[in-house]
Amino acid sequence: MGAPSRKHISTSYVERQNLTMQMHMRRFTRLTNAFSKKLEHHVAAISLHFMYYNFVRIHQTLRVTPVMAASVTDRVRDIADIVALIDDKPAKVNHEKEAHYGPALGSDAQRLIGH
Repeated sequence: MGAPSRKHISTSYVERQNLTMQMHMRRFTRLTNAFSKKLEHHVAAISLHFMYYNFVRIHQTLRVTPVMAASVTDRVRDIADIVALIDDKPAKVNHEKEAHYGPALGSDAQRLIGH
């Protein structure tokens, strides 16, 4: 965004995120049989990874979760909080009507962070 200085442009943050995803989810490593056969399953796996990574996992350098460091929430969540979000989702009725690119976390994410 904007006009960043070329000397400050770096791909290291993106590469670190890619490595983290590869280490936590086998579906991103090469030559594996742990792949998603449906786009919906792939998106769900990525969503679960990022929910865990941002809301549950305490990062060593931050000493808190990323959402706590960003002052989005004031407590560490656990897996039960994520499962509760999944359990509260209504079942989809018609899968063939249009392409589905993952669950919208709008109101659920707001409820999870306590807003």
